[in-house]
Amino acid sequence: MIQHNEQLAAVAFGKQSSVFDAIYSGNTIVQYKRERVRETVMSYVPKGSHILELNCGTGEDAIFFAQNGYAVHATDISQGMLEKTEAKVLRQALGDKISFEQCSYTNLLSLKPGKQYDAIFSNFGGLNCTNELDKVLSSFNTILKPGGIACLVILPKFCLLETLLIFKGKFKTAMRRFFSSKGRSAHIEGEHFTCWYYNPSYVRSILKDDFTVETVEGLCTLVPPSYIEHFAERYPRMFNFLKTAEQRLKSTWPWRSIGDYYIIVLRRCEHTDDAGWADLH
Repeated sequence: MIQHNEQLAAVAFGKQSSVFDAIYSGNTIVQYKRERVRETVMSYVPKGSHILELNCGTGEDAIFFAQNGYAVHATDISQGMLEKTEAKVLRQALGDKISFEQCSYTNLLSLKPGKQYDAIFSNFGGLNCTNELDKVLSSFNTILKPGGIACLVILPKFCLLETLLIFKGKFKTAMRRFFSSKGRSAHIEGEHFTCWYYNPSYVRSILKDDFTVETVEGLCTLVPPSYIEHFAERYPRMFNFLKTAEQRLKSTWPWRSIGDYYIIVLRRCEHTDDAGWADLH
């Protein structure tokens, strides 16, 4: 059953689907983030693997992975986003590599056809749109093969650069992650919904019995968040310097968990019990 907040998010992102690529495809920092995330996925997931993508948006990552030797089952709660994905897949003749399904990530056990995947991937804080992240994570033990990889990109409860915006008088933005245990209001295309913030320790605590953590990397810890518009174009030397520094520090404390996002990669243990899809359908 889809929760009310997820329905609100689906409406918001459905409205944004028509302009999503126009807003973000030309953003240099968004492209930097995509490159970082994709490099991380490809370093842990061998080509030929079958990836389940959560909150796939307009299919940019699904298409990239399909073009680079992966099969992808792309899911999203927004029908508008999936329609954009499907149109791109048809244009690029990738129908044999990419399938799609409208599904909430809190209802992953209903995916059709029931199968296990080599990897699960979720980009750019899509999982922050639920207050049931524990439910989402707990389903991984069923839908991910033993030894499989989960690569999740999540917004933490503290972002250093965002907090420093308080000195520019942007108090609401600077403080929005503080005291957010009950969620914070977000709005897109005039639609309001709630998002929550989760630290790496929370993800570890839910999956500690059946998964091992391969890496945690900070994303946009030194490189400014992408909503700081035109930073890369205005200050190209500084942007390149910050990228290099972030790459060097991404997995070290405290930088791995104080960025705009963090990338956490987990591996399902080989010895875990497998309930199997056959028992669930």
